[in-house]
Amino acid sequence: MAGEILTEVSATVEPGRTQELVDGYRKLADSPLPAGLLYSRLLRGDQNRWQIQTMWRDRGALDAMRAGSEPPAAPALFQSVGAEPVLGVLTVVAELAG
Repeated sequence: MAGEILTEVSATVEPGRTQELVDGYRKLADSPLPAGLLYSRLLRGDQNRWQIQTMWRDRGALDAMRAGSEPPAAPALFQSVGAEPVLGVLTVVAELAG
């Protein structure tokens, strides 16, 4: 867990575009995942708010993905459905698991 990085990309998505968002996220699983990506989740909140959380092995893995020729997938996915993404980057300090 030491050094893991969580990215949160969120946006408000128009109700008529949510299935397109979900389908687009599922298509990402069919593509090769960047090195160091541990897991990713698509989350739905209240008032049409959606978020993609992605856990990275470390900051180096995140930086390597960002330096690639393709734009980061999560912001690009939100933009593809007409939403304006907001990005947050957090360092994992401690974790509890059941």
